Amino acid sequence: MDLFSPVALGDLQLPNRLVMAPLTRTRSGAEGVPGPLVAEHYGQRASTGLIVTEGTYPSRESRSYPGQPGIVTDEQQEGWRGVAEAVHARGGRLVMQVMHGGRVTHTDITGTERIVGPSAIAIQGETHTATGKVAYPVPHELTTSEIADVVADFVAASRRAVDAGLDGVEIHSANGYLLHQFLAPGSNHRTDSYGGSPENRARLSIEVATAVAAEIGAGRVGIRISPAHNIQDALETDPADVEATYAALVEGLAPLGLAYLSVLHADPTGDLVQGLRKRFEGPLMLNTGFAAVTTREEATGLVADGVADVVAVGRAVMANPDLLARWQGGHPENELDPTTSYGSGAEGYTDYPFLA
Repeated sequence: MDLFSPVALGDLQLPNRLVMAPLTRTRSGAEGVPGPLVAEHYGQRASTGLIVTEGTYPSRESRSYPGQPGIVTDEQQEGWRGVAEAVHARGGRLVMQVMHGGRVTHTDITGTERIVGPSAIAIQGETHTATGKVAYPVPHELTTSEIADVVADFVAASRRAVDAGLDGVEIHSANGYLLHQFLAPGSNHRTDSYGGSPENRARLSIEVATAVAAEIGAGRVGIRISPAHNIQDALETDPADVEATYAALVEGLAPLGLAYLSVLHADPTGDLVQGLRKRFEGPLMLNTGFAAVTTREEATGLVADGVADVVAVGRAVMANPDLLARWQGGHPENELDPTTSYGSGAEGYTDYPFLA
């Protein structure tokens, strides 16, 4: 296999195996509506085999950041239609990462009366709101009937995404957000059918994936996980429990025939990741660059060695809208300016130069 060769991920036909990883960029304003600037940003990067959008909230309560886009209102849906048209006009494909932030937020961000989580346990530390830093609040512990509402929100968001013209969705079950909060024993202290055992903690992610696949077709649905990432207090520190939890999750997902499993992990060739790949029995997307930038050599090697079917790349795609051409031709890359990664304007977003 070759990074620059075609591949099918379920119903998604990719001309190459370089994927734009989901990247929070906070350019969608107070109303969470992606506008022409967002459309241009994604359109510029359409030569990657697949674009996974930034995490997009499926309910007001689930919004994690100021400037984050949503897929709740008609106006937001129409904004995403413009993004899809911009990407498709340049020959690209994109899926929406649907992300419920759970307790990773504050009511100053959501504008709601509460935030929610699997258990009434706050994250230690502070979050950024439009008016400054504030401590994370204690979340409301979701009831079982409210968990059903969360599943319905994922389904409705996924329906809106494909109705807006996107090619599919990626369910965000990683990085310490709500679905990952249910998976992790550090954030899930429940004693009902959604807590305790690995199978119970994996239940919500499986239910969401099952319901979304039934709504829009499994071949248009991926899911992202980050085992033992230990971020935002979604702690998974017992290796045996990590293996049992993610085995239960992937075994529950495997019969669905999803488009892909996306794994964020620093050891892609290790027993954990490759064991999950065998259990999933479908295409594997790898993202190794959370702590370090993914290089051309690493990405090409992962595919050539058969470790992954596709590779998701973040920072290099942020700084190089034409990263595919640069990597194919061995050209130098633009350097990322991390001081402009988050903001509200074009600087550090749509102004990175293309090859001459």
